[in-house]
Amino acid sequence: MISRVQKINTSSESKDLDCSSAMAVLESEYQSPDGLSVNELMDSKVQGGLTYNDFLVLPGYIDFLVSEVTLESKITKKVTLKTPFMSSPMDTVTEVEMAINMALQGGIGVIHHNCTAEEQAEMVRKVKKFENGFITDPVVFSPTQKVGDVLAHKSQFGFCGIPITDTGKLFGKLLGIVTSRDVQFHKDKTTPLSDIMTTDLVTAPQGITLEEANEILRSSKKGKLPIINAAGNLVSLLSRSDLMKNLHFPFASKTPKSKQLICAAAVGTRPDDRMRLEKLVEAGLDIVVLDSSQGNSVFQVDMIKWIKKTFGNGLEVIAGNVVTREQAANLIVAGADALRVGMGSGSACITQDVMACGRPQATAVYSVAHFASRFGVPCIADGGLSSSGQIIKALAMGASAVMMGGALAACSESPGKIYVRDGQRFKAYRGMGSIDAMQKAGTSSESADNAATGRYFSESDKVKVAQGVSGFVTEKGSLREYIPYLTTALQHSLQDMGVQSLDSLRAGVNSGKVRFELRSSGAIREGDVHGFTSYEKRLY
Repeated sequence: MISRVQKINTSSESKDLDCSSAMAVLESEYQSPDGLSVNELMDSKVQGGLTYNDFLVLPGYIDFLVSEVTLESKITKKVTLKTPFMSSPMDTVTEVEMAINMALQGGIGVIHHNCTAEEQAEMVRKVKKFENGFITDPVVFSPTQKVGDVLAHKSQFGFCGIPITDTGKLFGKLLGIVTSRDVQFHKDKTTPLSDIMTTDLVTAPQGITLEEANEILRSSKKGKLPIINAAGNLVSLLSRSDLMKNLHFPFASKTPKSKQLICAAAVGTRPDDRMRLEKLVEAGLDIVVLDSSQGNSVFQVDMIKWIKKTFGNGLEVIAGNVVTREQAANLIVAGADALRVGMGSGSACITQDVMACGRPQATAVYSVAHFASRFGVPCIADGGLSSSGQIIKALAMGASAVMMGGALAACSESPGKIYVRDGQRFKAYRGMGSIDAMQKAGTSSESADNAATGRYFSESDKVKVAQGVSGFVTEKGSLREYIPYLTTALQHSLQDMGVQSLDSLRAGVNSGKVRFELRSSGAIREGDVHGFTSYEKRLY
């Protein structure tokens, strides 16, 4: 026993090297870096499919500030966002308010289609109208219209800075403008606008750049800046409220030319969905999401081909959902501009349990994303995301963006109803394959082809088989606080990994520089809160 101790001590002393040689020893005596490469991590022959909780990313070397980390990433071949966040097309998650606020925060919202085509098109229109550069189709009144007309318009749409032309239409001779100050205390609603309109106008000439026009608007301290041609006819309008939005939301997702917010919406793959999509495009849609739990179908392939033939490259198509390379290949060949990855991983989804189809989400994202990246097709990790740590793992697996449902359903901007129980506020949340969602589809004035039942190819079934559940989530406050928290958390996470951008993360993963470690059940417990009698978990 004594000799064994002495031998250990002697061995220890023999390795008491000069600290300055640590790097040399590391390079010469260790065959590979600590941890696993992504290929080793995802070797399904060893441990099968993985979820996000099954592994960790090992830390790297920090030589930059958190403020220098960028989260810019593509969500389709042509569309790049400042933050990689998307809201799911679920009827308790994304309608107008969610879509607007997601875009203002640098992400994008996908408006659900469990409603009539007209209702969905109107939601798209409201998102596109929320923030503009030059407003090319402003509301215009004639001088003979009445104060009551302006007040009615303000009551319905919330604004009344309306230009007045001789014809009452765009391209008419600009005569004046009616503002809220002009009508606020005017009691006679029958007074013609010619009597109360402001005629001392600040205007800008047609052809002026947006930057120059914004500077005129800023210095004039006016609410609206009419743009006129050489003949004095109104051709467009610029709004001060939009200028203020630009200042408060510098990372907002906008189209390069019009400076309007980018809007996405979901449709199915039935014949009626083609007519629905035409209405959405007319309303200004930028991205269409083909919404199906199993996207590898002749229906979706035909729909992609029809969209590309009908709308050309002017409309980006996100296809899916898929979880295998074989599924992805069919949709890529058809012309998909991006893919949604995930089947049965969402918090409100029971597809894997009911249908016995699906795949663990981390493995699905890795398999599809690394295949699709060879063809320049971005992938969106859809479902299974309840924390910033799971989001960064999805991005490390190759996703260009993440799509969230339950995490955003709890925000005040979601359309879910609020319930109060024992002083706690809850919001209703349901999967689109739930009985509740399918029953809503069945009460629609349109055929069920365009609703939740069509998403699962079950609109003609006499017996509905649910693939989702309904329930409640604890309200977490405004999206305007939650998304900045996620953004900052991801920046810190990338700093810990020693990478400065999402592109650098993917490059590091592919090269083997970014390393991983599998977690046992004990390691998962160790990484969670433990040892407290009680505690409060406040994230932001």
